[in-house]
Amino acid sequence: MISLNNVSISFGELQVLSDVTAHFPTGETTAILGQSGAGKSVILKLLVGLLKADSGEVSVLGTDLGSASEEELYTLRRRLGMLFQNAALFDSLTVAENVAFPLEQQRPRPDSKEIADRVAEALQSVGLEGFQDRQVSDLSGGQRKRVGLARAIITRPEILLFDEPNSGLDPITSEAIDALICTMKRELGITFVVITHDIVGALKVADHLCMLHDGRIVEHAPIQQFLQSEHPVVRGFLNRNVSIDAQGGIRPPTIEEIRG
Repeated sequence: MISLNNVSISFGELQVLSDVTAHFPTGETTAILGQSGAGKSVILKLLVGLLKADSGEVSVLGTDLGSASEEELYTLRRRLGMLFQNAALFDSLTVAENVAFPLEQQRPRPDSKEIADRVAEALQSVGLEGFQDRQVSDLSGGQRKRVGLARAIITRPEILLFDEPNSGLDPITSEAIDALICTMKRELGITFVVITHDIVGALKVADHLCMLHDGRIVEHAPIQQFLQSEHPVVRGFLNRNVSIDAQGGIRPPTIEEIRG
């Protein structure tokens, strides 16, 4: 469903991705980890066709994004949902108007009753029932994220993309957003791709982890296999949240410990 084959891209003399190959399983959640500047967000932009690779192939839902026309990209984007890093809400619009925005842009446009019903359904799914008339300025950071997620799911996409869903949130709100993502996974049963530098959050929500470092994938595996990786970059991420065993040695957290 989503694949990158030998993808490279640079901006001027800056090489951002180098010969990246990855395949994201259908109906499962893949978290792409890495520090700032590792190339995580560039992958998201490639997946929605906002950027084109210098070389290699990016394919999403059977569409080759390197050769896709604008019409083909428009059709593809209608099948995708995205939660932006800072929610990217329109401050001049109400919550309902923000959530309805993708439907308003569709052609043919759904009728007003269908839009209102789907807005209510999306808000209920993210725990914001009755928030339709709220102003964006009155929302907390966590509520903004939830509104952004409601907007991302209102078109009933086949793939959901998340750009740093916990960015700028306090620990308690971050845990709530992680729990909401897990709920969405169970309820929607679609493919999720999560860009994050938060290893704890990634272990809570993902089925597979992909580690980017200096524009290259250094590990891409199911969680249990990832936790056993000996790559120094992977170990560095994991060792930020270690446990001490009975012999005084350190070990990465188990999935059960992370997920509570």
